[in-house]
Amino acid sequence: MPSDSASGWVESYIAAMPKVELHVHLEGSITPDMLLTLAERNRLNLDCDTTDKVTSLYRSIRDFDTFKRALLFGARCLQCPEDFEFAVRRLGKLFAAQNIVYAEVYWTPQLHAGKGLPIQIILEAMNAGRSEIQRETGVEIRWIPDIVRSYPAPAYQVVKWATSEQARNGGVVALGLAGPESGFPAQGFAGVFSLARARGLPANPHAGEGTSPQSIAETLKSLEPCRIGHGISAVEDPALLCKLAQTGLPLEICLTSNVRLGHYSDYAAHPLRHLLDAGCNVSINTDDPALFGTTLTEEYQHAARECGVSLPEIDQIILDAVEASYLTGAEKSVLRSSIVRQQSELKLECRIQQ
Repeated sequence: MPSDSASGWVESYIAAMPKVELHVHLEGSITPDMLLTLAERNRLNLDCDTTDKVTSLYRSIRDFDTFKRALLFGARCLQCPEDFEFAVRRLGKLFAAQNIVYAEVYWTPQLHAGKGLPIQIILEAMNAGRSEIQRETGVEIRWIPDIVRSYPAPAYQVVKWATSEQARNGGVVALGLAGPESGFPAQGFAGVFSLARARGLPANPHAGEGTSPQSIAETLKSLEPCRIGHGISAVEDPALLCKLAQTGLPLEICLTSNVRLGHYSDYAAHPLRHLLDAGCNVSINTDDPALFGTTLTEEYQHAARECGVSLPEIDQIILDAVEASYLTGAEKSVLRSSIVRQQSELKLECRIQQ
């Protein structure tokens, strides 16, 4: 990797390189201007009624409670099918601007349960936005609906829908589990995830985000996941870390999210480097980009600057993300070949030795 004199070229490469996003929440992608547009459309009276006020709300996030307040504030503004289509179109354009070619997007049906909108109607609206983005930009998007740990009552209903032919044909590729881990262990959701697996829907829960590695171990045992959202506390348990490295279970790493929520003091303190050195399979992601004020381009730049991740490692992380995705084998092969070709072409343009 080039040194000081070429650092600008490396930054240019990171900005232009094709990217894959595996951990981003639709509700966490609502920017201040989007939120105000939605509020005006739906005639909502908000406490934060200017762009500056919403931005200030987002900047005030420092822990899970302040994060939850900001997330719910934005999710409240998604009131009708057109709002979900709008949100997906805007997110897709942000993807395209960062050269994100493929994304798997989390969304939380339970946040919208009281709005009188059937889940399938929401999905159809999201897919209208998804189709438009694919036609306009070529960006491909798939969906991971989340179950909320602290609100388990509707879980079976969500799973029955998520495993239906309509949902699977509509781009649903896995079942997520989000929300506070403390007090809501994965074991309590073993039944619903077993049902999902039996119907061919993989488990993709959050675990080990600001909690002990025991939460990850329990999730592995109870839910048999194909990927783990975050998983960062694994570095505190050498045996668990070794197991994750040996099995190659993909971990979805979100640097800025982990720093903003107070899990680590800064990017240099983040265990991304530790995870890579241990041989873990990781992807780099944004989590809630609007709320945390980040982009996937910036996440990779933090990885390179503050976490000591080399350019060859960055290239491999992107290819590993393709492999960790829920695309079919044929789709992965096509996407991988396209990314490898673009990586080589960009290195020549950016004067980076391969």
